[in-house]
Amino acid sequence: MPKSVPDDIVQPFQIDPFRLRGRLTRLGPALDAVLTRHDYPERVAAMLGEAIALAVALSGALKYEGVFTFQTKGDGPIRLMVADVTTSGAIRGYAQFDPAKLEQLDQDAASSVPRLLGAGYLALTVDQGEHTERYQGIVALEGATLAECVHHYFRQSEQVEAGLKVAVARVALPAGGKAWRAGALMIERLPKAEGGDSLREVEDDGWRRAMALMSTSTAGELLDPGLPPAELLFRLFHEEGVRAYKPHDLAARCRCSRDRVERMLKALGVRELEDLKVDGRLVVTCEFCSASYVYDEEEIAALAPP
Repeated sequence: MPKSVPDDIVQPFQIDPFRLRGRLTRLGPALDAVLTRHDYPERVAAMLGEAIALAVALSGALKYEGVFTFQTKGDGPIRLMVADVTTSGAIRGYAQFDPAKLEQLDQDAASSVPRLLGAGYLALTVDQGEHTERYQGIVALEGATLAECVHHYFRQSEQVEAGLKVAVARVALPAGGKAWRAGALMIERLPKAEGGDSLREVEDDGWRRAMALMSTSTAGELLDPGLPPAELLFRLFHEEGVRAYKPHDLAARCRCSRDRVERMLKALGVRELEDLKVDGRLVVTCEFCSASYVYDEEEIAALAPP
């Protein structure tokens, strides 16, 4: 991939005449690293990839220091998905699924939210640390795609006007083979400016035009590793006066550590620690990155509360 084409980034932009701001998310090697750490069936990996892309796009709309989490839980083949992103750009995600339920689905059936996730909920969480109050919004899963579920969340919880377009796929690489990529485009309206009806009409018309132009973007453009994000924005919105800002880098990076695991284990009782032992050892495996933390008898005894 040419070094001149940025990848694994969030490209903020603004369309000043109509008080619109947005973000173009481009995920390549970072997404592939997250999805290939687990042996996910393709439909599960694609749905999780969409969740990760949406988490990145949505997190950019917030001013916070901490972790933004996108989570779904349902009664379908994919029971649970968790994707999160930190303000420093570290992304991770994992999915829990029922192989038997997944096999029962027709291979040609649409990979929609109702078929794969079933009935359940979408939760968006902002966690800024132990000394701050955590914010969480929850709505029912309503929509054929995760992007439609997010639109439903906006309508029900935030009263935010925003448009989203997402693409996820395994694409052929120039050097051979395939890798997962994702792209997401999000545009939202800023609060209306002071002014008369004529100004509001101009902003309303600009919003409708921006949504129409965003709809013309193709999955190929969102995923193309050879198309610079700023060039795609210019291609779509140059007549509207788009202005791109400095992009933010993203990386696949888990936050698990031995210290975190030990703090969790120390909160358990002696009996619970004993129940977790297998052949005299206790093994904790991170669901996100599959890293394993192993404790022997002596270390387990040291973890037990006094």
